Amino acid sequence: QVQLVESGGELVQAGGSLRLSCAASGPTFTSSAMGWFRQAPGKEREFVAAISWSGLSTYYADSVTGRLTISRDNAKNTVWLQLNSLTPEDTAVYYCAASSYSRAYGTADKYAYWGQGTQVTVSS
Repeated sequence: QVQLVESGGELVQAGGSLRLSCAASGPTFTSSAMGWFRQAPGKEREFVAAISWSGLSTYYADSVTGRLTISRDNAKNTVWLQLNSLTPEDTAVYYCAASSYSRAYGTADKYAYWGQGTQVTVSS
């Protein structure tokens, strides 16, 4: 089993940047792909980014490609999501998730473990 704790969400102005962190614990983290999802008010949870177990493969939603970067350090049991050029449309609760697979996927059904989320609010 994997436990996940997100941090780093805050209020930021449009055009700004944030780095979200996800601290993981559990024996399977290093063999699990990791993902970030987000849920805006009144909307369904959507995929944002994913990274394979090794960190060599990444996958992004079309809406964030070029602005967000996912990375991981298996020695630190941590995954990060760097968000740049933020807009109010990026306002959401961001969730970290651990996959049952080692390959990066973009659908929620491939992820077995979820964190509690961290709030990102972008003001105009």
